Amino acid sequence: MVLASSGREVRGRTGSGGGRGERHHRLLPAGGVRRFAAGHVLREHLRGQFAAALHQRGDRVPRSRSRPPLPAHVRAGTRRSAAAAPDRAVQRLHRGLGPVRGAPRRRDGPVLRRHRPLRHARPGLHAGRPARGRHRAARAGLDPAAGGRLPGREHADGEDGDRGGDRPVRRESGPGAELPGGAAGNPARPRRGRAGAGRPVRHPRVPRRHPGQRNSPAVRIGHRRRRVDRRGVRVTWLDLPPDTLFGLDNLPYGVFSHGERTRRAGVAVGDQVLDLTAAAEGESFGRLLGAGVLNPLLAAGPDTWADVRARVREWLAEPRHADRIRPHLVPRTEITSHLPVEVADYVDFYSSEQHALNASRIFTGGDDLVPANWKYLPIGYHGRAGTVVASGTPVVRPAGQRKPRKASEPSFGAAKRLDFEAEVGFVVGVGSQLGAPVPIDEFPRHVFGVCLVNDWSARDLQGWESQPLGPFLGKSFATSVSPWLVPLAALEHARVPQPAQDPQPFEYLRAAESWSLDLTLEIRINGHLVSSPPFATQYWTGAQQLAHLTVNGASLRTGDLYASGTVTGPAKDQRGSLLELSWGGREPLAVGEETRAFLEDGDEVVISASAPGPGGARIGFGEVRGTVAAAVV
Repeated sequence: MVLASSGREVRGRTGSGGGRGERHHRLLPAGGVRRFAAGHVLREHLRGQFAAALHQRGDRVPRSRSRPPLPAHVRAGTRRSAAAAPDRAVQRLHRGLGPVRGAPRRRDGPVLRRHRPLRHARPGLHAGRPARGRHRAARAGLDPAAGGRLPGREHADGEDGDRGGDRPVRRESGPGAELPGGAAGNPARPRRGRAGAGRPVRHPRVPRRHPGQRNSPAVRIGHRRRRVDRRGVRVTWLDLPPDTLFGLDNLPYGVFSHGERTRRAGVAVGDQVLDLTAAAEGESFGRLLGAGVLNPLLAAGPDTWADVRARVREWLAEPRHADRIRPHLVPRTEITSHLPVEVADYVDFYSSEQHALNASRIFTGGDDLVPANWKYLPIGYHGRAGTVVASGTPVVRPAGQRKPRKASEPSFGAAKRLDFEAEVGFVVGVGSQLGAPVPIDEFPRHVFGVCLVNDWSARDLQGWESQPLGPFLGKSFATSVSPWLVPLAALEHARVPQPAQDPQPFEYLRAAESWSLDLTLEIRINGHLVSSPPFATQYWTGAQQLAHLTVNGASLRTGDLYASGTVTGPAKDQRGSLLELSWGGREPLAVGEETRAFLEDGDEVVISASAPGPGGARIGFGEVRGTVAAAVV
């Protein structure tokens, strides 16, 4: 029997007697031929002396599609001894071979025609020694049925050449693992009587069962190849720094203008912005990107969101698209960002337990008092969509009525206790029908993505007017949002278990999967970092807030924005507002060489955030910034 090294053909002789007969050819796939080589070694290992006896008689070794029978002690289920250890490795190889057609393509040496007599091993090479390494069965110990001799290999006269077709199965190096003639373990010892002596022995490779076992820059997913690096982070033909917050695993959407061009949809990648409106010309979704806002794209639904995201990834990952896409990339420092969506409705929640406790302690002098309903439902209020502004818009100090505690009468004027609140916003893509509550597990089908929110607050106005209906003019003068919407699809690695809730929420607030997100926010005043609130500590999640928002039958509309409420952690440097950082103004906060109880005219507040991504990378949300302008009274 001959297995041709071309990778395409299996040759053999048929007939009776001494093995002389008609030559025949059988075509196999290239991968199948290499798989056949490994299978042949396995059969020879199991047959042992039987194969040698056939060679001495001149008969060919019979071939069969059925597997050789297992040893008796394996069939009977008896306890294995040390001497039977190689059999287990053989079984592993046997299971690993699988069908011939499914073999991946690998490069192997040829297995040739004539059977080489078995050679004795040196003392110390014993059958009880288990094989180690990737190719276990090919390096297994001696076959007990072969009388302590190594299994041979088949080769043809004159067909060995430089490939060493007459080489025995390679064994691992180590004491007692060296074969006569330098066949393994010691390449310096020449093998006498053959060309190419001194080279280490090759053996047929055992195919890996899944591509994840090889550190390949591309991993096959379904019928596509996903280009990733060793960390699992997607790679691109763009020159991106390894620590970028805007890699191919993020790709947030926004609206921008550049030069004389009108507002366009864009995707942030690295320190550039892809002009998605221009790049998508001719695509089926291109008509959704020319409105100057993202609302048409958001209304198209999750299937379209996934298609657009996959297409953008392909453009930025495949070098064949580089020449077409490169002209549509604009440096982020040269653009003007705009509000990404036309906001339909705005709702703000009050979902941080630590923030609620801090506010109670500040206003009551130390009591841990929160509203009786706080742990039963996400408390919120309906804000003003018309004053939601883009990041960078100046915030004019509001004016209104205020009444300090010690004053006998209220007064009118500019707010003196102007504050910020660091929050996370959720943007609705697909609306809902009036009268139909949205189930909590439908959250990812309705919410498109996440942004950052600064819910500016005038504490003195808020304290006087909030009784009994809640915030009004103390909140509605301005709400700033970040320019980039990070899609929920980019936040799979940021999902974490939700904090325990006691008492247990009502059924409509119980989710099958947690949508608590591990975001880390950073707050800077005039360039100085003052706090780093963790979003994962929020008592109520965005999915629960959406379910409660619609449980009474209120409908959703494309572009609805709802915010989490102030994000505050347990530590002092994790507080999400100046009200808490300065403890109601009684403990002014150090900001560089100055102090602040509340914001002053000219102060700039910048809120940024990041979240975990694949392979230890980080996903960036950009920043929302605003500068306080003097009041107009």
